[in-house]
Amino acid sequence: MINTKKVPADMSQMRLDKVSAELFNDYSRTQIKKWILEGRILLNGELAVPKDAVNLNDEIEINPTSEKKVSWEAEDITFEVIYENNNFLIINKNPNLVMHPGAGCANGTLANGLLHRYPELENIPRCGIVHRLDKDTSGILLVAKNEKFRNYFVSLLQDRKVSKKYKAIVVGSTVGSFTINEPIGRDKNNRVKMSVRTDGKEAESFIKLEESFNNYSLLDVSIATGRTHQIRVHLSSVKLPIIGDRTYNPSGNIAKNTSPELTDFIRNFPRQALHSASLSFFDPDSDDYLYFEADMHDDMKSLLDKLKKQI
Repeated sequence: MINTKKVPADMSQMRLDKVSAELFNDYSRTQIKKWILEGRILLNGELAVPKDAVNLNDEIEINPTSEKKVSWEAEDITFEVIYENNNFLIINKNPNLVMHPGAGCANGTLANGLLHRYPELENIPRCGIVHRLDKDTSGILLVAKNEKFRNYFVSLLQDRKVSKKYKAIVVGSTVGSFTINEPIGRDKNNRVKMSVRTDGKEAESFIKLEESFNNYSLLDVSIATGRTHQIRVHLSSVKLPIIGDRTYNPSGNIAKNTSPELTDFIRNFPRQALHSASLSFFDPDSDDYLYFEADMHDDMKSLLDKLKKQI
């Protein structure tokens, strides 16, 4: 059974494996370390390594069972599978779809839908979900169909051997390409948010301008790490907030000389304009380099059309 506990004040800045062993003291530290490396223990919903330091109120989630791995209910949820083989699924996730049940969301998630269409996934931790997208981020997502491939893909993620590229539509202009290499951690004043902070986890994003529309931009973003809200936090930190991001662009910034019609459209855009465009990695069976991509959803295409018309 999945169990989640928060880090108390007296364990802040200690190693993840040590804290986990103390919080979940039914298991040995050796077993805890193994589960962290297998991705059965997550820190704030993310893959981690045993030596990672934890902070006050960080959430540690453990899924230790070896029989039925989940207790979520199957539901008929619509989602698009764009590729499938014996080892994994590639999904083009719609916006406004939560990854799995959790605080404030008991059902109606992708995990519930996966269990409905692929009931065998109940025997894999988190229904085979090995990386995640925010609720309102659309695009490419991989789901493992068996434990062997799941462990393989987790190891690729931990070794940074998975290439993930995104499209973001932002307020502001830039030239060429640049790197943002700023650590990210839980915001000290708002536990719902993440922020750039010196004691956070290493986070690296590569930004490239694809197209500019006066004072708005379409960016290609690739990430070397996979921190919670990483792209949203990093772009906001360099004054390139993503359109529609109510958390990291709460004022709904509008560039100068924007028409009233476009202003209204931007302020009413229903989600952050962020799309997971492609995913690539080496296949363990064929040793081929696999590449999957998904076109932007209609709402982001419509936003781009509106921006192009103002030029």
